[in-house]
Amino acid sequence: MKIIVPCAACYKINRVDLDKAIHANPICAECKTQLPIHENVQDVKGITLKKLILKAELPVVVDFWASWCGPCKFFAPTFKAVAQEMHDKFIFAKFNTEEDPSSSNTYRIQSIPTLVVFKNGVEKDRQSGAMQKSSFSKYLLQFI
Repeated sequence: MKIIVPCAACYKINRVDLDKAIHANPICAECKTQLPIHENVQDVKGITLKKLILKAELPVVVDFWASWCGPCKFFAPTFKAVAQEMHDKFIFAKFNTEEDPSSSNTYRIQSIPTLVVFKNGVEKDRQSGAMQKSSFSKYLLQFI
């Protein structure tokens, strides 16, 4: 299964085989920088998130979070587990709101964690607060 991963350094769109990415650190075809993807979850910021949303062939699920946020820390393993189970149906991304506060404003993030689902370049839904694994999986099924 291949997904797109925008490079954080040069912003080039790369196609990454998720099965291979688990065992090796994929690099950008253009600038050779390591791509920001780990265990089916990619780290995004303003420009890379925009490129991902616009170019993705699958729905994109973004977890807007911060390192100081207790519920974010609680939800992180759940997000990772669901990303591993549903990687063939969605692209999973994490957006650290501390690293890019102006883009957080662009996406109207008012509380964290906030999950936003994009499909065909358009926001389809958002949900604030941490969820249990079964609730999160069930929530995502409506976007397939």
